[in-house]
Amino acid sequence: MTDKKYESLKIENIVASGVIAESIDLVTLSEKVKNCELNKKRFPGAVYRIENPKIAALIFSTGKIVLTGIRDDKALKDGLAIVMKSVKGAGIETLKVPKVAITNMVCSYNLGKYINLNKVVITLNVENIEYEPEQFPGLVYRIKDPKIVVLIFSSGKIILTGGKNLEDIKRGLDVLEHKLESAL
Repeated sequence: MTDKKYESLKIENIVASGVIAESIDLVTLSEKVKNCELNKKRFPGAVYRIENPKIAALIFSTGKIVLTGIRDDKALKDGLAIVMKSVKGAGIETLKVPKVAITNMVCSYNLGKYINLNKVVITLNVENIEYEPEQFPGLVYRIKDPKIVVLIFSSGKIILTGGKNLEDIKRGLDVLEHKLESAL
């Protein structure tokens, strides 16, 4: 498989989560860190918006963190470094090495051709497909290995989610294209 095949594959969002401290005083954090908001009535954690790279960090009193809006590995590394520096700068003790890993990737892909979703459902006749056009215009296909959920639209546009790395996403795309060959 050449890289040309994956030319239209685009990372839309990466979510990473893990632990950066044993505990975090969210009131102190939100008072001392610019762009860090705490509204316990709306959300149990602090929301720290980073401008560059453009990432939102959800920080919890347990020391856990969820980073979203990430576009690549460098943005994850840079964003996490900014969060760690800000938390330490607020006088909060952190882990020497944060334990944060990618938990989900969302990618888009364009097959470049119209897809008859009704025909796909009938041809594949697989239990891991959901298609109810009255409720949602796309077909949902759950791939077991790698564990990827694919949204397929009649326009040929595809959303792949659930991968922990680009290799998972590409393998999921290969499985999908192999299945679609018999349906198109």
